[in-house]
Amino acid sequence: MGMELEGEMEEYIDTGEIEYDDSDVVAHIRGILLQVAKGGKSEYHDLVGKLNQPGRDPDEVASLVMCLKGLSGAVAFIDIVRHESLLQAILGMSMWRYNPDVMDVLVDLIIRLATSSGEFLDSCLNMLVTNFTPPFKIDLDTPRGVVKKEQVLDRVHSALINITELVPLVPMRLVPILLYQMPHTNADEQMMALYAESMLRLECGPIGEFVGSTMLLALVDRLVELDVEIEWDDIEQSESNKGIFHMDLEDIDGEDNGYGLAKTIKLPPNLDITNEIARRLAYLKKYSQNLDYLLVLIFQHLKSCAENGRLAKVFPTLLQSFHDTVLNTQKSKFAQFFMFYACSLDPEVCGMSFLFMLRDVFLCNTGIQLTRMSSVAYLASYLSRAKFLAGHIIASTLQRLVNWCVEYCQFVGAEEKTLNPEAHRLFYSGCQAIIYVLCFRMREMLDDPDQKSIILGFPLQRIFRDPLDPLKVCLPLVVDEFLKQAKAASLITASENFLFKNLLESDLSKAFGGVERLDMFFPFDPCLLKRSERFIKPIFLHWSDVVPPYDDEEDFEEQLGDEVDDHLSDDDIEDSMNKMSITPKSSLKVSMGGDHKMIPQRMPARIRPSTSPS
Repeated sequence: MGMELEGEMEEYIDTGEIEYDDSDVVAHIRGILLQVAKGGKSEYHDLVGKLNQPGRDPDEVASLVMCLKGLSGAVAFIDIVRHESLLQAILGMSMWRYNPDVMDVLVDLIIRLATSSGEFLDSCLNMLVTNFTPPFKIDLDTPRGVVKKEQVLDRVHSALINITELVPLVPMRLVPILLYQMPHTNADEQMMALYAESMLRLECGPIGEFVGSTMLLALVDRLVELDVEIEWDDIEQSESNKGIFHMDLEDIDGEDNGYGLAKTIKLPPNLDITNEIARRLAYLKKYSQNLDYLLVLIFQHLKSCAENGRLAKVFPTLLQSFHDTVLNTQKSKFAQFFMFYACSLDPEVCGMSFLFMLRDVFLCNTGIQLTRMSSVAYLASYLSRAKFLAGHIIASTLQRLVNWCVEYCQFVGAEEKTLNPEAHRLFYSGCQAIIYVLCFRMREMLDDPDQKSIILGFPLQRIFRDPLDPLKVCLPLVVDEFLKQAKAASLITASENFLFKNLLESDLSKAFGGVERLDMFFPFDPCLLKRSERFIKPIFLHWSDVVPPYDDEEDFEEQLGDEVDDHLSDDDIEDSMNKMSITPKSSLKVSMGGDHKMIPQRMPARIRPSTSPS
């Protein structure tokens, strides 16, 4: 012990039986650092070189551990200018490449470096955040991969906590680094998932009080960003309603790769866009998988929050994020399910808070019209699909919507009461919400005496026979189903038939929806993402679970007599029972050198059925 250390590092790093005092190593490293100012850089370059070693064999590991220990004791002598290459080597190290012995001394060095001087703080925080993800692909489906992940992330998060305890301003410096390093929407799915996992770990950890809400807001924003990359053109439901994503191209055959994306595509010889299709499919696969993985992580995190009594604490942030980000994203397809799932974990508090927010946004006369229309569409879909909502809550909410529609009819002067979908689209949105919910919930509410008295008291005739004539403007297929049920339940008696068989939409409906097509927007239609769908399925009311008030289609045809078109086939009639899911379709545009070519798209003759997954 206490032996003189001289020459290059090999002279005191040995794999033999001799042990060296750490203080001697620190003294030697300190000497090397001080010599740089005097022009002595030979040993300094050797030191930097040892930090850049892969650390695979025992000699390299022992050398690396000794160097890192020495540097930890000599951080006060590291100069940000003179020792730039040394700092680059330290901060460029990835813990994923080393064994736990190297990880431990590296973490100790980073903590000491971060807390020794404000000059190094941001660089050290950036290095730790970089270690949220590996620089190479790791098999997380194997025990070895899981152990490696736990070894690295446990140390990274422990280091962040230790630095925060010593430097209270760390959260303020950490947040912009976390947001900046967040993987892009088309990043590798493993990188996206691991980074999101660390963000959620920060949210529920010791420094979550300072950064937690920002982490949740950022993750919801990323959900939406991924969601909007997937267009309705890219979505089609299979017969079993499993979640799939692929191009629904007219006259184009493709093999499936197991995730619902076309693996190979045969294009007409004169349509030279094969590369663009392949590129689009590759991106689409990334977007869909990243969105699916991210939703699953958020679902698991919310479940953990509920089990640990933290859901009430994080829910206001989720509600704010939904209101500010998701609500005004036209035709969001999947991102909104984080809110649906959160509400299911605490229906009485969270579920009601969400409902009240949607209701109040719609009823607020000073709100933006498109936001109000979107809000009532969400409200209708939520009331229709959420199994966890009590029936009396659904009935009382419908009562508020009905009262609003009656008041609107009374407020509009006689000279304004014309079929003008554009002028009265908020009213038509409210009417459509009412009839959509009743399509899903009428039978169960009629079976409850208290709820039955409420809905039988709805002044529906007053609304639907008003000169504004909402049944001619709302989405025909929804009106169709509503009239069947309402007549069977004696809710209304209609003197005019409003059956719009085999029509996707009427001109009036299209006008009321505007360019945003909010007439076709029921945002909690079945979740088509196969991993996250398993969380939603137990709490979700599928159309196949609905028992309408009429007994069967034959009885209904008998009741209507000549009102049913003779040319309709049995399949057409059966389909009318199943078209309670809205899946707008439009042609896929592929950008090619600034021009847009339209790829032939198969358009649905009717709204795709919403049935329970097999």
